[in-house]
Order: sequence, then C-alpha cells, then structure tokens
Amino acid sequence: MPSKEAPTAREIADELLDRIASGDLESGEKLPSTRELAELHEVGEKTIYRVISLLKASGQVEGRQGKGVFVRAIKPLEWQLHQFERGDRRDDSTSGRDDWKAAAAEQGRTPSQDTPRVSVEPAPPEVAAWLGLKPGTFVVARRRVRRVDGEPFQLADSWFPTGIALDTDLMREEDVTRPGGILAYIGHPQKRLRDEIRSWPPATQEEAQRLELPEGVGTPVTRHARIGYDEAGDPIRVMVTVAPGHLNTLVYELEV
Repeated sequence: MPSKEAPTAREIADELLDRIASGDLESGEKLPSTRELAELHEVGEKTIYRVISLLKASGQVEGRQGKGVFVRAIKPLEWQLHQFERGDRRDDSTSGRDDWKAAAAEQGRTPSQDTPRVSVEPAPPEVAAWLGLKPGTFVVARRRVRRVDGEPFQLADSWFPTGIALDTDLMREEDVTRPGGILAYIGHPQKRLRDEIRSWPPATQEEAQRLELPEGVGTPVTRHARIGYDEAGDPIRVMVTVAPGHLNTLVYELEV
C-alpha cells in the first residue's frame, strides 16, 4: 500500500485559514507551536516555517516576539451606505470631522484621513463614462486613504469636472471639511446618488501598497462607485472607494 503523501505548506495554511474563518481558531488565540504543527501534519519543521510565512502574508495572523503566532483581532467597520452623504450630514468644519468620520466614530472607532493628493489629469475611460465626458477629458482627481484606529481601511478617490472643481476647496491638498460637504459649500449640491458595487479580487499592486496590505497575497476588495448628480441631472462627481473585504462590511437598510 503506497504511503500517504505529505501535505504541502499551502494545503496546511489553507486548512488553518479555514479554521480561522469558521471561528474554530478564535481572534487572539495562539496557534500550536512549530513542533506541534509539524507532528500533527507529519511534515518537517521547514514546511511549517513556510506555512507560518503564508499565514502572516495573508494578514490573518501575527507573530509576537518570544510568545508565538496569534490569530489577528480584526474588527470590520460597518459602512452604512444608506446613510452616507444623505439627509442631515454630520460634517463639522470646526473639528474636521466629515460624514464618514462621524459614522466611524459612532461605532467607537478612531477615524482619520491621510493628506489628500490632488491632480488635474485625463479622465480614465470608466470615470469619463460616469461623468458623461469624452475619453481623455481633463478632470480634477482627489485621492485619499481613510484610516480606522490608525490602519488603512479604505481608498477614496474622487473625480470632478474641471468647470466645477478648479479654484475651489477641492484643489486643496489638505483634509477639508465643509458643512453639507464641499460640493454643496461651493454651490454644486448633489441631489441624486447612484451606487455601483463590484467584487474585484484581488487588489492591484498600487492599491495594495496604499492600503499597506501584505505582499504576495491577493486580498479581495470591493469597489464601490458613487456617482453624484446635480439638480439638472448632470453628473458632477464620481467617488470610487476600494474596501478590503476583511476590513469592511457594506450595509444597506431599506424600507419595503
């Protein structure tokens, strides 16, 4: 009878990731030692070292000096899209807290935002289509990294027609908050919103770098595009938010 083939490092890592996903290995729990895992799976310790590397790269575990390897405590943010940017917005220019930060703070989290990067550039094809512009038309791009408890949780990149954004607060490379949102403040309030949500695994290399995701792992992300329209029905902004799946729960509550 042929001997049983030893499992690969990838197979062992996937088994442990399944146990984490199911809750069998709980948040904060210590993994078995290298020796224990090697004996359990009947492989050498070198294979287990590779397993641990794969697990760390997945972002699901973390090593603690002199203590071992533990399941990471990940607390997703609830992003309540049915409330975001609607109705009585919670923007406060005095504290610098916008509607998104206010919603995160209500969940007991500490929100922040990296300094925005602003540029005037040709609109990518999809952005041009959303804004009803010819491909290559110049637009104002405003790119941000949103953090929760100090960790990058979302990318929020927005594009605006130049006729709306040039020489306004949208060009300022700083964390600007205005009552009702910047667009309303500069005289172009959004009257209608359209959301388009797509699952898009994995994050691109640039997105992974901006989100400080582990190298070598294709982290699944959700891309949420919100197109804002003015009173005449013309698109005046598109914001694309890239949200890693393990850090964000997208929520809608609708009355029927």
